[in-house]
Amino acid sequence: MTTDALFPGWSDGIVATPGGARIRFRRGGVGPPLLLLHGNPQTHAIWHRVAPVLSRRFDCVAMDLRGYGDSTGPDDPDAPVYDPANYTFRAMAEDALAVMAACGHARFNVCGHDRGGRVTHRLCLDHPEAVERAAVLDILPQRHVFAHATKDWAMKSWHWVFMPQEGGLPERMMESVPAEWYLERKIGKPGVGMGIFDPRALAEYVRCFTSKTIRASCADYRACATLDLAMDEADFAAGRRIECPTLVLWGGGSHTKAVFDDPLPIWRTYVRGPLTGTGVPSGHYLAEHAPEEVLAQLSRFFTREHAT
Repeated sequence: MTTDALFPGWSDGIVATPGGARIRFRRGGVGPPLLLLHGNPQTHAIWHRVAPVLSRRFDCVAMDLRGYGDSTGPDDPDAPVYDPANYTFRAMAEDALAVMAACGHARFNVCGHDRGGRVTHRLCLDHPEAVERAAVLDILPQRHVFAHATKDWAMKSWHWVFMPQEGGLPERMMESVPAEWYLERKIGKPGVGMGIFDPRALAEYVRCFTSKTIRASCADYRACATLDLAMDEADFAAGRRIECPTLVLWGGGSHTKAVFDDPLPIWRTYVRGPLTGTGVPSGHYLAEHAPEEVLAQLSRFFTREHAT
């Protein structure tokens, strides 16, 4: 349960949240608070190439989402299927608030990749008073994704339609193969492969890809296609948008770019506050594939050097 070599000098903690989760986090640095949120099927270790540098200017907190990494949700760990209501982005956003409160921060910056980007989006909608600035990496709002599904999207994002299936089907299939085998096929994107990942980070993803994580992540994807989507539809119809300054980054070689082209005009429909964004020369895993470019963008944005 250690990522000390990837986050040298950072503290390691667990927060029991009001929602019944136990959230593991790493913390390092001084300055304005910055929360870092990872995606599926990874852990807080995705930030290891950018977090040590960011911590020179920010009080950085990198947490494992509930059910991922060394974090848990409120479910019986032996249950064959977890309750999707426990894995909505709203529940994960509440966890983020609890972790940051435990670190002494009621208002903070947040950066999320993949599922963490969706938690960031929900955090901005549910708790605008808590978010100073927000960055989302290589995602589009699930409301837009589901409304514009195509064959090309389904083939590139096969897990979106596989993992929400009912009756324990994806759980049993995913648990029946070695973690290394599955992860290579999930994160080894065509044209990019596995060479972009630090072996130490990859070992951490493999270590944490247990039955608990598999069941939690399937519940996450079920919630995304049902409960989260319903929340998003209601918020959009009510005119709720992200109000804080927002940065959108995407990989120039990612499936997001390949399927939906330029994400920025799409995000303009969901952001009322100042919005900036750009592509970086990477695949989907920006912070591991193009850390220098991501660092430059995040540092500029969170230190308010860009025009608003």
